[in-house]
Amino acid sequence: MREIKTNIIPSKVIFTGEQKTLDLKAICVFSALGFFLDDDSYFVEQKALKPATEYKIENDKIISEKEYFKWFYNPKERSLKQITEEFAFLFEQILKEQSENKKVILALSGGLDSRTQACGLHHIKADVNSYSYSFSGGHDETKYSERIAKVCGFPFHNWKIPNGYLWDKIEDLAKINGCYSDFTHPRQMAFIEKYAAMGDVFSLGHWGDVLFDDMGIPDDLSVENQVEILLKKVLKKGGLALATSLWKAWNIEGDFKDYLYERLKDLLVKINIPESANAQIRAFKSLYWAPRWTSTNLSIFESQRPISLPYYDNRMCEFICTVPEKYLAKRQIQIEYLKMRNSKLAEITWQSQKPFNLYNYHLNKTPYNLPYRIFDKVKRTINPQKFIQRNWELQFLGAENEKQLQNWLFNNPKMNDILDSTITKDFYQKFKTIDDVYYSHSVSMLLTLSLFFKNKE
Repeated sequence: MREIKTNIIPSKVIFTGEQKTLDLKAICVFSALGFFLDDDSYFVEQKALKPATEYKIENDKIISEKEYFKWFYNPKERSLKQITEEFAFLFEQILKEQSENKKVILALSGGLDSRTQACGLHHIKADVNSYSYSFSGGHDETKYSERIAKVCGFPFHNWKIPNGYLWDKIEDLAKINGCYSDFTHPRQMAFIEKYAAMGDVFSLGHWGDVLFDDMGIPDDLSVENQVEILLKKVLKKGGLALATSLWKAWNIEGDFKDYLYERLKDLLVKINIPESANAQIRAFKSLYWAPRWTSTNLSIFESQRPISLPYYDNRMCEFICTVPEKYLAKRQIQIEYLKMRNSKLAEITWQSQKPFNLYNYHLNKTPYNLPYRIFDKVKRTINPQKFIQRNWELQFLGAENEKQLQNWLFNNPKMNDILDSTITKDFYQKFKTIDDVYYSHSVSMLLTLSLFFKNKE
């Protein structure tokens, strides 16, 4: 008998049970959201082990399960300064444990999470090798990353994601993530052969943006309204349309959207944090989104080197439950931490608030940001070429990409045996002729399903 204790936020999903009968309802949900919900898998008999749970498993069957942690909201009133100091102590303690006697591989961006990571690793004097990447023909966030690395004294590698990088690696990716995430998000696959030589362990800042922010809603929002908010957050553009088409084609009883609504409501009600709608939705995302979407693509890093995630640490989750929402709102704790530990890092432009930094980002409004907006508009007018903003644009646009995509979508007999080919053709045509942004998720999910059905025994 095996005994397994899953983390509050698992970095890797463990499955138990047979791969026998396709779970068509679960696949519809996957198509709509881009991740499987709760303990769903591709198969009815196979289940994912839930977060924060102790299991006893025998012969691949669950004998018993017991939840050992339940998300809560018990805010302890203290100053923002004190909370920031508590965060600094805990964060740096975790980083020390995760990086001791190891060379750390650190991905940098223009956001807050990786900057906070860099700040903490620099403060504890960790041995760090850093990198960042940009899109060919897109926004270059490496100019922020390189400045962060320079302030911290980290070696820095600047990589550019090439057009169509996925096609030579798509079958490798299917084996790594088991087709449990769509195939256009994991841009880290573009450089998978480079990571192993960079260091001993990845230090990843995933989920900091969720834990250390509010959900932007009133704390007294009703459960019904919370579910509506969740639907808007989790449903991808075009996802509902694709899932509904599959639901009908597979003759599943009822209405897909009603089914999804009730599932979300049931899961939300079980969390039961009536004191704070923000805390309840944060808990929902941490229970169901983090392990089933964010963690899935961590497997790419882990295929090359071990991974460490300070925000996934059980102690960090417990700490968040004690912080008043008013201090979580608008990333205050991370911002104050950066100002406290390294003012030079705080002076670097915050990409989402450009051209402002952590000291003056509150000025990112009219009339203060007007000169920048005018300059940016003039620049785009002078140089009107298509600006690459999204991963899928590097995979789906252009003659060679279209050839590869069509091959996977339309030349897979195993997929056509299960999924009516007219659905695939319909959504591909909508992507090509109606709205490529809106239907890019649908096409990406169909591509993912094609790989899954091809490899399914």
